[in-house]
Amino acid sequence: MATVSRNHHHRESKIPFRRKKMPFKSLWTFAFLILTASRCFADDDHEMEEFLKREFSLSKPYQGVGSLGSSHWELMGDAMVTTDQVRLTPDMQSRQGAVWSRIPCHLNDWEMQVHFKIHGQGKKNLNGDGLAIWYTKERMQKGPVFGNMDNFTGLGVFVDTYPNEEKHLEAQKKRYTPRTQRIFPFVLAMVGNGSISYDHERDGRPTELGGCNAMVRNLKHDTFLFIRYIRRRLTVMIDIDGQHEWRDCLDIPGVRLPQGYYFGATAITGDLSDNHDIISLKLYQLTVLRSQKEEEEAEEEITIPSVDNFELLRMGQTEEGMSGIALFFTVLFSMLGFIFLIVIGLVVYSHWNESRRKRFY
Repeated sequence: MATVSRNHHHRESKIPFRRKKMPFKSLWTFAFLILTASRCFADDDHEMEEFLKREFSLSKPYQGVGSLGSSHWELMGDAMVTTDQVRLTPDMQSRQGAVWSRIPCHLNDWEMQVHFKIHGQGKKNLNGDGLAIWYTKERMQKGPVFGNMDNFTGLGVFVDTYPNEEKHLEAQKKRYTPRTQRIFPFVLAMVGNGSISYDHERDGRPTELGGCNAMVRNLKHDTFLFIRYIRRRLTVMIDIDGQHEWRDCLDIPGVRLPQGYYFGATAITGDLSDNHDIISLKLYQLTVLRSQKEEEEAEEEITIPSVDNFELLRMGQTEEGMSGIALFFTVLFSMLGFIFLIVIGLVVYSHWNESRRKRFY
């Protein structure tokens, strides 16, 4: 298939490229990044080139999409093609739809740029449920996870528009603590190995790699989602403010995804609904200089999706949202405890050394 080469530093005028960084929110996250920094450096430190892979891309005029034998993309469920978008679901209850690539992807490093739109008649928190972008072993399987099957194998990036856990707590007359409350819509990512279930009632919190809030509904300007996988590092960014500026959402090293999986986009509605539209999916093959060690690692076959140090990462997310005062006292008491241990150690050593000297007299 033909590819289009484009230097990393020159993007199309419609695609934003300025990048705004968000600070880390917890000590555990900092420790996690320190642990993996020796193997995973920032992508921007390396010169890259991008090659548009048309066989894995979906854009206007969507010629032949959904037709047997005449397109690289296949529709499922309530999805339909219009002149302006691929509508995964209409703003109607109990619908689900999808568009899936027919061709497995065998690229080491890639970048997916998603132009999407979510809109409808429902007011805030009276809409749902969201859409997902997939890179998975399975394809064309209906299910409860934003229109795809549960216990999937691969990567899912979700734009979740309905706070299920918050509504469940309200029904029990309970409330979030300030530390755990989050604003919806919310973008999050998850890696599944075929046996990990997505916890719908908790909005995927137990298995998420990270995420960010993203007010994407009923906007008049374009909204974009950016997913990059390079040197086993997963980066997700968003542009939803109409400022042509990427905003960091999550950046996780040590993500291991096999080759040969399929790209797809799905959406679902329940009692509440929205229009979930895909305007374009553009996949780029990334080429980057690698060290000899990185080349050897890239040649190692990955058979099961996984994330290095996932438990440490989860500990960081448990403390996410900690207030500045709580963080200050946590650091302060940790330092005082460390100093106390040093003092006790010195006292014990001094007594031991003194008694040792007395034995020679």
